[in-house]
Amino acid sequence: MQSLQRIREVLELIVCPVCHARLSLPRASLEGGTSIVDETPLVECTGCGRRYPIEDGIPVLLEARSSMQE
Repeated sequence: MQSLQRIREVLELIVCPVCHARLSLPRASLEGGTSIVDETPLVECTGCGRRYPIEDGIPVLLEARSSMQE
Protein backbone atom coordinates (compact mmCIF):
# COMPACT_ATOMS: atom_id res chain seq x y z
CA MET A 1 0.00 0.00 0.00
CA GLN A 2 1.20 3.48 -0.80
CA SER A 3 1.21 6.39 1.60
CA LEU A 4 -1.77 8.63 0.90
CA GLN A 5 0.21 11.70 1.95
CA ARG A 6 3.00 10.95 -0.54
CA ILE A 7 0.53 10.53 -3.41
CA ARG A 8 -1.21 13.80 -2.47
CA GLU A 9 2.14 15.61 -2.49
CA VAL A 10 2.88 14.31 -5.99
CA LEU A 11 -0.59 15.37 -7.20
CA GLU A 12 0.23 18.97 -6.22
CA LEU A 13 3.04 18.95 -8.79
CA ILE A 14 1.55 17.22 -11.83
CA VAL A 15 -1.37 17.76 -14.24
CA CYS A 16 -3.24 15.69 -16.81
CA PRO A 17 -1.07 15.40 -19.95
CA VAL A 18 -4.19 15.62 -22.16
CA CYS A 19 -6.10 18.67 -20.83
CA HIS A 20 -3.65 20.07 -18.22
CA ALA A 21 -6.23 20.02 -15.39
CA ARG A 22 -5.41 18.94 -11.83
CA LEU A 23 -5.41 15.29 -10.82
CA SER A 24 -7.10 13.80 -7.76
CA LEU A 25 -7.60 10.47 -6.02
CA PRO A 26 -11.05 9.01 -6.74
CA ARG A 27 -13.03 8.20 -3.60
CA ALA A 28 -13.11 4.52 -4.62
CA SER A 29 -9.30 4.37 -4.25
CA LEU A 30 -9.36 5.32 -0.58
CA GLU A 31 -10.08 3.35 2.59
CA GLY A 32 -10.17 5.09 5.91
CA GLY A 33 -8.42 8.10 4.41
CA THR A 34 -4.95 6.64 4.93
CA SER A 35 -4.11 4.24 2.12
CA ILE A 36 -4.87 3.21 -1.43
CA VAL A 37 -6.51 -0.20 -1.54
CA ASP A 38 -7.53 -0.93 -5.13
CA GLU A 39 -5.56 -3.65 -6.87
CA THR A 40 -4.81 -1.01 -9.49
CA PRO A 41 -5.00 2.36 -7.74
CA LEU A 42 -5.80 5.33 -9.95
CA VAL A 43 -5.52 9.09 -10.15
CA GLU A 44 -8.32 10.91 -11.93
CA CYS A 45 -8.29 14.10 -13.99
CA THR A 46 -10.68 16.74 -12.64
CA GLY A 47 -11.08 18.18 -16.15
CA CYS A 48 -11.51 15.45 -18.77
CA GLY A 49 -12.17 12.53 -16.40
CA ARG A 50 -9.31 10.34 -17.61
CA ARG A 51 -7.95 7.89 -15.08
CA TYR A 52 -4.29 6.95 -14.88
CA PRO A 53 -2.85 3.93 -13.03
CA ILE A 54 -0.46 4.26 -10.11
CA GLU A 55 2.41 1.76 -10.32
CA ASP A 56 4.95 1.44 -7.52
CA GLY A 57 3.67 4.70 -6.05
CA ILE A 58 4.12 6.64 -9.30
CA PRO A 59 1.21 7.87 -11.47
CA VAL A 60 1.71 6.63 -15.06
CA LEU A 61 0.58 9.66 -17.08
CA LEU A 62 0.57 8.11 -20.54
CA GLU A 63 -2.53 8.71 -22.65
CA ALA A 64 -2.28 5.15 -23.99
CA ARG A 65 -2.48 3.79 -20.41
CA SER A 66 -5.43 5.99 -19.39
CA SER A 67 -9.10 5.10 -19.27
CA MET A 68 -12.16 7.33 -19.33
CA GLN A 69 -14.41 7.72 -16.30
CA GLU A 70 -17.58 5.62 -16.56
